[in-house]
Amino acid sequence: MAQKTSKITHFRNIVFLLDVLKLAFTAFGGPQVHFTQMHKLMVKKKKYLTEDELKELNSLCSMLPGPTSTQTITAIGFKIGGPSLAFFTLGIWVLPASMLMLLFALVLSFFNINNPKLDFLKFIQPMAIGFIVFAAFKITELFVTKNYHWILVCVAAIAGIYLQTPYYFPFLLLLGGSITSYVNTRGRIEKPKPIKHINWENFLLFLGVFLFAALLGGLTQNKAFLLFENSYRYGSIVFGGGHVLIPMMYNQFVEFKHYINPNEFIAGVGFLQALPGPVFSISSFTGAMVLKDWGIGGQFLGGFIGTVGIFLPGALLIFFVYPIWNQMKSYPPIKNAIEGINVASAGLVVASAYILFRPLEINEENMIAVLLTLFLLLSTKIPYPIIVLFFMIAGFII
Repeated sequence: MAQKTSKITHFRNIVFLLDVLKLAFTAFGGPQVHFTQMHKLMVKKKKYLTEDELKELNSLCSMLPGPTSTQTITAIGFKIGGPSLAFFTLGIWVLPASMLMLLFALVLSFFNINNPKLDFLKFIQPMAIGFIVFAAFKITELFVTKNYHWILVCVAAIAGIYLQTPYYFPFLLLLGGSITSYVNTRGRIEKPKPIKHINWENFLLFLGVFLFAALLGGLTQNKAFLLFENSYRYGSIVFGGGHVLIPMMYNQFVEFKHYINPNEFIAGVGFLQALPGPVFSISSFTGAMVLKDWGIGGQFLGGFIGTVGIFLPGALLIFFVYPIWNQMKSYPPIKNAIEGINVASAGLVVASAYILFRPLEINEENMIAVLLTLFLLLSTKIPYPIIVLFFMIAGFII
């Protein structure tokens, strides 16, 4: 009987990982859109977890630094099958985009393309805005369930637009959580349940790697060690997703250290927009470009270092925080705070849509691309990759 149960669990885990792989190849549009796609596949279709459970994980991962959608899907794997399944989930989720970004870096270097022509991606930015607006609509529809929630959404969105620093993210989420916790408990103070056990190993590992990488990079000034330190540091401190990470990497690798040509970096960002999976996979590209002087082997090494460095801290934080969260989430003030954290995160998605829209050139072609993307997402069931391919073909033709 135990052997039969083990086989069923093993089969279920394999099916789950195949679904993760499917998302890794089809999840376009950044973390906000990734959430809607996880909701559609893992809640509505496959029922790996309930809607409330996904909301809980979203609120937890929104509070943490690092790649939110990557941490969310890793936490789903942890919930379903523990640390081992979470580890495989992380690897499968990041692999496709990271490999494609590495291969793009190899192409740029091998053909010595200093000013790559990516005109076929001309509609990817307006298409991405359409995806984000769609995500803002769906997430708001999902999270905003009470009248006063609209006030929180508006406050978070306005703050997100005017406060151009990533560190307002956790503050706004905490504020939203505090408000709904107070409103839902009517100010009642309840004694928290004691946390039975805290495993500090993953947190100490997270902190130890952070300090050791900084020390090793500073002492040796070795480019590979410095690359790992930079990537790990960004994965440890960045709130707000890829649109916060990318300018920081540009300042570090292009303007400050001059490791990467500006045109090459911008080409990498452009190519990234057309790929599914986590936006943080830009680190695979920057890693390969930083070590391009070391030859093809060095570029593979750089891509590997960049990928591990950017995703490892978020994974360690999830492995540390999730078991604690599992014990705390039933405590009423925490449970009620989840509502406000998610509502505030919906407001930040609205802000992200505006921030992405602001640098877009206003012309007929781009506006048609934005509106057509919204129309296809809202009124049809065309798979996301087909929509992306359509706009890439349109870029070739026009």
